[in-house]
Amino acid sequence: MKKRSKKYTEAVSKVEKNKAYTKEEAVKLVKETSITSFDASVEVAIRLNLDTKKADQQLRGAIVLPKGTGKTTRVLVVARGPKATEAKEAGADYVGDTDILEKIEKENWFEFDVMIATPDMMPLLGKLGRVLGPKGLMPNPKTGTVTLEVAKAVAEAKAGRVEYRTDSFGNVHGIVGKASFSEEDLLENLNAFVSTILKVKPSTAKGEYVKNISITSTMGPGIKIALNSFDK
Repeated sequence: MKKRSKKYTEAVSKVEKNKAYTKEEAVKLVKETSITSFDASVEVAIRLNLDTKKADQQLRGAIVLPKGTGKTTRVLVVARGPKATEAKEAGADYVGDTDILEKIEKENWFEFDVMIATPDMMPLLGKLGRVLGPKGLMPNPKTGTVTLEVAKAVAEAKAGRVEYRTDSFGNVHGIVGKASFSEEDLLENLNAFVSTILKVKPSTAKGEYVKNISITSTMGPGIKIALNSFDK
């Protein structure tokens, strides 16, 4: 059996087992139970009542968090001509076309967090799917990373855009900030994330849509949130 650290044991003791907290209580607790020496990320996990074997019940998209993610996002844009110029002017960290794709393929270069591409570049990106896909870096129209609105996409990525997608069990995970954020900022991001997931409920979903919501910091304990906490 894995031995837990003293810090973790102390953090767990602050969380009542099986209790569902209000979102305000949960945000306060997630800050108190952050045990890392670095500024931990805060993540929300939502268990949904979805049949992910059905294509229309596989959620995928992106949210621009109102208070950002608390981390610097390095953006690569794959584009040519005026769109490449637009990307540079918008503040993209790297811009290129075949040259940058070759660098990824031959040098195993991944010094970026988000890749944005114009639709005309997608055929060239196809052969890199096997390396970009597993890293979650493959551009996708559903998440707004395959687009002609390059400047907007770069601005959103820099501002605190987070992607979400259901796993095979119908769970959705997403970062909603850092432990150093104020309770108010974490709460605003959490509300934005949850309300987005509620809005994208598939019309074919049966029964109770949201089964469970919890919040945790990196290496910290999970804190369950009462579902009615998000009622308007």
